Amino acid sequence: MLAMFAVGAYVVLGPREVAVAIGAAIAILLHAKPVLHGIVARLGDVDIRAIMQFALISLIILPVVPDRTFGPYAVLNPHNIWLMVVLVVGISLGGYIAYKFVGGGAGILLSGVLGGLISSTATSVSYARRTATAPEYTGAATAVILIASTLVYARLLVEIGLTAPGFLSTAAGPLGILGGVSAVLSLMCWLGVRRGSDGLPNQTNPTELKSALVFAGVYAVVLVAVAAAKQHYGHGGLYTVAAISGLTDMDAITLSVSRMVNDGSTGAIGAGGTSTAWRAIVIAAMSNAVFKATMVAVLGCPALAKRVAMFFGIKLLAAATLLVFWP
Repeated sequence: MLAMFAVGAYVVLGPREVAVAIGAAIAILLHAKPVLHGIVARLGDVDIRAIMQFALISLIILPVVPDRTFGPYAVLNPHNIWLMVVLVVGISLGGYIAYKFVGGGAGILLSGVLGGLISSTATSVSYARRTATAPEYTGAATAVILIASTLVYARLLVEIGLTAPGFLSTAAGPLGILGGVSAVLSLMCWLGVRRGSDGLPNQTNPTELKSALVFAGVYAVVLVAVAAAKQHYGHGGLYTVAAISGLTDMDAITLSVSRMVNDGSTGAIGAGGTSTAWRAIVIAAMSNAVFKATMVAVLGCPALAKRVAMFFGIKLLAAATLLVFWP
């Protein structure tokens, strides 16, 4: 009522078009009340808190973080580091909110897609644990793990495109090929078991401030490690850092080398900047695949371990071929 009173006053005092637009927007919101109530009912207090925490991370903390470079090798910029936190948390939050609406009853394909957006490693661990007590889920678990791992390449390309658009054209080729190989393997597996999933396991809130601070710390360490390794140990040192960083997290190494390429930090990446950078990301992806396969072997049933090892082995072979023959 107060809003419509203000709109009526604005018809006299301000541009009539603005008043009409506001009045129409209010009418649309009133008409959509049942839908909006349904959305609120589905989200709940925990999920609203996740959204508010993302608002804290992106709209309150980010603007006040200092935007200057300092520290060893001049690669630490608090504003840029926190901006990467906002990017990664935002992607994960999008997958988490989608999961809250459809994840509980999602089939294999959607479970894999949402799992890849939230965390492919966590998804792999969750499904491996499920097969340890219910081996009949082996086929579905394999498909979900493969699909979630395929989404990683799309996620990496989005991160590269947002942080280093000029680097995207170079990285898109090898990462796109690896994503294509992974997609073909996922499709083959999904076609055989597409009716066998009962949705994603429960997912945790990806916007917790503690998790954001941990990622910021990991990202800062990787930035310094990449710069130090390249300066003191050459390409071999950079690739070693990529392999270690990629074990549990692909975002930090991808964002760090992308930012350095974008900023022209040739002292950190080297003369063959973009070529070295995408190779570091591919090595990190190989390391991540080995880690996930190991976790599946430890936590899952033997049948799942064999299937995942076979499919991931094909992906590793494709990645090694690219490292050797791609210019």
